[in-house]
Amino acid sequence: MQTTSLNDAQSHADWHYVLQEFIQAYRYGSAGGSSEIRRHLRDVQRRITRCVSSSPSLMEQDPQTKPVCAHLGRALDNGEQERTQSFIRALAKITDQLVWQYGYDKMPRSLEKKYAYAELLGPRGPIVCEDLILGLVLFAPRCNYPAHSHEDITESYLCLSGTISENHAGVYPPGSLILNQAGREHAITTSDTEPVLLTYAWAGEPSALHGFEMTFSRGRVTTKKR
Repeated sequence: MQTTSLNDAQSHADWHYVLQEFIQAYRYGSAGGSSEIRRHLRDVQRRITRCVSSSPSLMEQDPQTKPVCAHLGRALDNGEQERTQSFIRALAKITDQLVWQYGYDKMPRSLEKKYAYAELLGPRGPIVCEDLILGLVLFAPRCNYPAHSHEDITESYLCLSGTISENHAGVYPPGSLILNQAGREHAITTSDTEPVLLTYAWAGEPSALHGFEMTFSRGRVTTKKR
């Protein structure tokens, strides 16, 4: 694994543009009048900016795919038609460098071909940051991701492509942001015909982001400290 400085702009310009899209999304994204969402937007934007200004390392990892990546091209194509097209185009430049993973020791068969995530920034890289994790989540059509929550981690999703429902309480198209405060249980479903591509941001103390694990138990997901 080779580690270089993200500030080597000639080599890592594409990664800089991805982070620029995150900063723009969290700096100028609408809070819809919600003080909680407004605080989260500001907090994530500050954490990204602080990380970038600290000259973080970029760990060049061996790319890995999962079966759901068969839907990635379609998700990117759909995103080109949405208000998120600038974000989609920036991400398309780095998709061949990503490490797609499950995050679980054992995956239920119902999710093996319908879900995976790839981290972009966090304690484990590729861009090294101690107090924030940014990444992508890809869902296939007709995916039911079970109820789960995150201890000591505040999470937001930004929908880039496709539509999702969370807790069967609303439908979120591209451009929508969903906030899940620490400990809030939430489940995700996708439409019958199109995949979904989300970005996510996990904000928390370094101890929470370094030492979490995800497990399945009785059809539920638990994210907790090791």
